Amino acid sequence: MPKQENQQSSFSIHGIGVSSGIAIGRAHLVSNALLEVVHYQLPKHLIDDEIARFNTAIHTVKKDLEAIRESLSKNAPAEIGAFINTHLMMLADKSLSEIPKEIIRKEQCNAEWAIKQQMDGIVEQFDAIEDEYLRERKQDVVQVVERVIKVLLGHPNQAPNQSSTKQQTVKQQENATILVAHDISPADAIQFKQHHFAAFITDVGGATSHTAILARSLNIPSILALQRARDLINDNELIIVDGSLGVVIVNPSKEVLAEYKLRQEQWELEQQKLQRIKATKAVTICGTVVELHANIEVPEDVVAVKASGATGIGLYRTEFLFMNKRGMPDEEEQFLAYKQVTEAMKGMPVTIRTLDLGADKQMNPDTVSSCANPALGLRAVRLCLSEPQIFLTQLRAILRASHFGHIKILIPMLSTLSELRQTKLLLERAKESLRKQDMPFDENITLGGMIEVPAAAINAEAFAKELDFMSIGTNDLIQYTLAIDRTDDAVAHLYNALHPAVLKLISMTIKAGERLGKPVSVCGEMAGDAKLTQLLIGMGLRQFSMHPSNILSVKQQVLHSEVSVLNLHARKVLNHTDIEKIELKVAQFNLH
Repeated sequence: MPKQENQQSSFSIHGIGVSSGIAIGRAHLVSNALLEVVHYQLPKHLIDDEIARFNTAIHTVKKDLEAIRESLSKNAPAEIGAFINTHLMMLADKSLSEIPKEIIRKEQCNAEWAIKQQMDGIVEQFDAIEDEYLRERKQDVVQVVERVIKVLLGHPNQAPNQSSTKQQTVKQQENATILVAHDISPADAIQFKQHHFAAFITDVGGATSHTAILARSLNIPSILALQRARDLINDNELIIVDGSLGVVIVNPSKEVLAEYKLRQEQWELEQQKLQRIKATKAVTICGTVVELHANIEVPEDVVAVKASGATGIGLYRTEFLFMNKRGMPDEEEQFLAYKQVTEAMKGMPVTIRTLDLGADKQMNPDTVSSCANPALGLRAVRLCLSEPQIFLTQLRAILRASHFGHIKILIPMLSTLSELRQTKLLLERAKESLRKQDMPFDENITLGGMIEVPAAAINAEAFAKELDFMSIGTNDLIQYTLAIDRTDDAVAHLYNALHPAVLKLISMTIKAGERLGKPVSVCGEMAGDAKLTQLLIGMGLRQFSMHPSNILSVKQQVLHSEVSVLNLHARKVLNHTDIEKIELKVAQFNLH
């Protein structure tokens, strides 16, 4: 809603809460350099100087990022170093370091305009990507470019003024700083951390963006996709960030402020209590063991996994190894990455998902092909089977790493049995090639399949007969079942994990696994939602895989569960066909 002339008027803004908790503090607005870029032409005799200015900016940002990386403490979240490495890789790529210079020469334009034009083209390619996680990687490109533009504009750092902030906040007893930005890069977050910010909120971003992952790893209350927060909020205004509800309250009344201070104390007390169960096994009241595994993107994520008390890795997304590269990662590079994770987990299971890219997501961004409907195109296992050499290379690398620990292979987006059987043939070819070379691997390695297409869920029993285990990818399953792109603002409100059709497909898959004695896990966002833990246990789920930061809250629900009671509740939920009634039922047996 538009801001009133009275600066003390209170209003709220809603976005996507990506990291729970409550923060109360003063807003610190971070400039969006991209909005400050203007276009102007240069005379020919100044072009070389402009290119030199661009080179200097690239070099400055490189040095800044390297310095930030070197300054990281040993106990810093592993994600941060990985993201900074990604930004350094992007900065070194010719698409950002060289092509803008060609644009400067060709169009005789200023450096800021040239790199922004190049960025817009890259972002357009990312926008065509169906996979949500990969599509969000466009924000990394934007963050790197914005950093370069800030240097070009002459204001690379925008940290809060500590002395003035302290003077104002001590007087008013709200001594926290909350960052309000169009977007925040991991490198920016590290620099701002020394100023003790309590939360951050941004106009853009999604639940799987690096900004969201960073927020969860730092355990900072954060809300993304607020659209116009930076326009609506003034610098130094008092705001409340409720990461659990995804709500920002600007200039709260005395009553609302008092209520949220109480909620904040209660939240912090609950977090302290959760730490006490870190070493406790996830076992229900009646003695049923529930496995709580973690999802990772890069090898460095293992640090957070071990700190969370997870008993394994339920989903290792290998796409990260293939992203931001001009060439394909070879077998040795992949092998070393998988081996690093496997050895670090010291015998605990590591489920490695094979490449989950698509026809619209070529490894080389210059060769992105168009697809009328990428969600239904050549992606995941379909792409792997169409590129058998790439698939064989990855399978060989995974098999070689299996010699060093407990690895399981997971195939994404299966929809037909023929895809599974072709995969098995390729897996056997990879094994045979290693045997001929006398390379050791786990001969009994298990093979699982992702159930994320309705056709696979309906046919789950047939898949279970030919698989060692199944993993339900709820993000895609919901999207395909409801024909809803949850990143599309026009229909995102219809994306609902508790839709009766979605619950029935999940139940069918779990039951198929039970009948054939095959383990079933959930590795989508539903697994990390503590509000749904008891429902899933009641439906028969015994293995969850989630972001490490969600492990303890889910474990708390497990420890307070009585399976027989939850079975009864789950049956009642599955009998309903009305979403509102289902939501009410689920709320009734959650912990309070």
